[in-house]
Amino acid sequence: MELQLDKPIWLLLLIPVLCYFGWFALKHFSASSKMIKVVFVLRTVAVTLLIVALAAPSLFSPVKEEQVIFLMDRSASLEGMQTAMTVAIEEAVEAKKDHQSIAVYTFAEDFQSLLPMTNDPQLLPAELTVGNNSHTNIARALELASNSGDTNLATRLVILTDGNETQSSAIESLNRLQSERLQVDIWPVEQIAKNDLAISRFETPSRAFLGESQTFTVAIDSDTESTAKLIFSANDKELDKKEIKVVEGQNVYSYSYPANLEGLQKYEVRIETAKDAYLENNSMFSITEVSGNPEVLVVNGGVPSPIALLLDTNNLGVTELAADQLPSSLSAILRYDSIIFDNVSGTSVGEQQMTIIEQAVRQFGVGFIMVGGDQSFGLGGYFKTPIEQLLPVEMEVKGKHELPSLGLMIVMDRSGSMMGMKMELAKEAAARSVELLRPNDTLGVIAFDDKPWEILPIAKVADSKKAVDKILSITPGGGTEIYRSLQQAYMELEDLKLQRKHIILLTDGQSATSNDYDALIENGKDNNITLSTVSIGQDADRNLLEQLASTGSGRFYDVTDATTIPAILSRETIMMSRTYIVDKPFYPVVYDSKWNNLFADGVPQLNTYIATTAKNTATVALESEEQDPVLASWNYGLGKTIAFTSGSGAWSGDFQSWSKWPEFWNKTVAELQPTFEEIPFSVVRKEQGVYTVEDPTRSSAILTVAAVDEQGNEIPLQTEPVAPGKVDVKIDAEPGLVFLSISNETGAAYKTGMTIPYGDEYQPAETNVSLMTTLADRTGGQVLETLDAAFRDMSYKSGSTRSIQLIVLFIAMVLFFTDITLRRFGLPASIAKRKVTKEEVSSPTAIDQLIKAKSKK
Repeated sequence: MELQLDKPIWLLLLIPVLCYFGWFALKHFSASSKMIKVVFVLRTVAVTLLIVALAAPSLFSPVKEEQVIFLMDRSASLEGMQTAMTVAIEEAVEAKKDHQSIAVYTFAEDFQSLLPMTNDPQLLPAELTVGNNSHTNIARALELASNSGDTNLATRLVILTDGNETQSSAIESLNRLQSERLQVDIWPVEQIAKNDLAISRFETPSRAFLGESQTFTVAIDSDTESTAKLIFSANDKELDKKEIKVVEGQNVYSYSYPANLEGLQKYEVRIETAKDAYLENNSMFSITEVSGNPEVLVVNGGVPSPIALLLDTNNLGVTELAADQLPSSLSAILRYDSIIFDNVSGTSVGEQQMTIIEQAVRQFGVGFIMVGGDQSFGLGGYFKTPIEQLLPVEMEVKGKHELPSLGLMIVMDRSGSMMGMKMELAKEAAARSVELLRPNDTLGVIAFDDKPWEILPIAKVADSKKAVDKILSITPGGGTEIYRSLQQAYMELEDLKLQRKHIILLTDGQSATSNDYDALIENGKDNNITLSTVSIGQDADRNLLEQLASTGSGRFYDVTDATTIPAILSRETIMMSRTYIVDKPFYPVVYDSKWNNLFADGVPQLNTYIATTAKNTATVALESEEQDPVLASWNYGLGKTIAFTSGSGAWSGDFQSWSKWPEFWNKTVAELQPTFEEIPFSVVRKEQGVYTVEDPTRSSAILTVAAVDEQGNEIPLQTEPVAPGKVDVKIDAEPGLVFLSISNETGAAYKTGMTIPYGDEYQPAETNVSLMTTLADRTGGQVLETLDAAFRDMSYKSGSTRSIQLIVLFIAMVLFFTDITLRRFGLPASIAKRKVTKEEVSSPTAIDQLIKAKSKK
């Protein structure tokens, strides 16, 4: 057992302390009383022990055992080398000494165990566990391996790798570890030739004008000669195809194509060849902003919109699509400067598409208009959706409209096939319906599998939060039996005295039994009960559900996109619980706005509108006699949005024959154009995952950056200021297209797209000898020529260390308090008693001397 001091520098304090106590002892010790001598010794020892405690003393118990841990790199760059590495480890183990244990782990982006720590190693598994191999994270492997096994033993980590790390920093990891008993050896592994072609660069102009010739530049890295096809696409449609010859090394090709479309254009290049090691590095994207007239997308609800014909096509590019043709990627949406939803139901637009549009408006300044109709606003099921979030009006009616009494029963499938996203969306949809109901409304929820389960008994919605919590607690069950659940719903509603009674049936399967549904529904109709049905997926009995809705005087929804379920239930609830359509001619009240000059000669009459509630910061330009907004606008992020709650057809009444009707729509679209100054901020790739964003005009102090992917999901990022108007942005995103929204404190903004390239893992690279050497040198390890050298003697000792700092402190404190006690109460009598000498008897006391002094006076 050995005494060790972790912080021996504190022992320097002993020099002045011992000097002081030594001087005191030489001068006073011999003439001091016995108690003073005892106290002196106690105090000297206590102070010495306190200084020793500061030096962090511990007792080290050495043992002979050692650990050797092999870390095999199984990242994509070393694909095909795993078998050779496994064989090399098995051969090297023959040199293992009896007191050495081994373990084998594999790593790439993750970390996995191949052979747990053992003193008697067997053959390694023939096949490695499949994991994420798109990155090399040596740092994580170092930290996890160093904390495995017995941390008291001398440990040698042997890393079999090419050293090309693509995540984290192994050097920084070593700084955190700081272990005296850890050594790192490296066994370099060379990448093998793989017949790989990789697109390393794809450039198109950042900006172009309509009709301008654009230069596409492509760089291809190859480790062999071959032939290939180079395929260009524009906005996901093939643009051109080229046959090319590729030589070993880097090949650069340039082609020219005219800019035929306006707006943000997404270009892609792909390479195809007969033999290719990696497909991950065979494509790359680029973005070009083609300047021209503003682009407007008009989305209709299935019937052509008259708005497309009213717009000025000489100055606007107008595209009309049906709702089911709405683009589902951010790049396609960003091609347009503004979007108009003309009587489009939320049940035909998925939540993902709504999210993409919301991001396009907020982050990239795209304008948005919603136009009323019987499929729009609240009746379209937009309650609590991203579209409601961006609009200047709320779908909930807070005015003095007639609200009929309602009893609603939701009958939802909880069979095993609903497990996952369908069940979660169904529960969210039911929860939204609860939030739309008033306290006096009546609600019941039945979940069914092979029998009905009453989640919420039919009752008034007294505590909406409690009701939502119960709905969200529903879990999947067994089979599917529809009739009994539907029958129970009808029975619970039939005797209630309400103006409207409605059932929503939602299922993704077929009932195990068939019963007389017609009799059940007809009897329900006699009690004023209606029924709507929702069919989810391909396995549902569409024919039965459509027939039930038709017989029950309700609506049938055939759902292929499960994300539309919340909009469907919201729409159903709103249709039954509110009178949204205000169907009587009126002259709207005109307020001060940018539309004022259109109404200088008077305002035409409108026939119908959808009731909504203006948000607090919205600007209302037209209002109904019941103080409901008819035309409202506001700023949302970088974009602007407008709500026109009347329609583009018959609902608009005399507006259709109004001479300024086309001007009204062109003015409305013009209001959506961004008012912010656009500065082409520069975006430069600094390293993998890190980009530098800079204001070239040097007029910015603070830059704000947001990143959004093609699906409309905001990507987490970290920004680090480098200088005024310059930041480094760290983006953790999968390879592909990412869109950046950049703005500054003056209101200037810029939108651009960039490619997150495939990882460095898929780029050919030489073995990183520098990193390997540093790791070995920093820990006293070696860059091995033969793997069996990993079992050489270690320079570090194994053993357990037990700190005695608290024990030393405790003894010092005991001695210190003993010192205080003795000085306060003195030594015990048995110790203090001693023989009185002759000199002491004859020597005068202090009192005698005092008496003599007084007598002399």
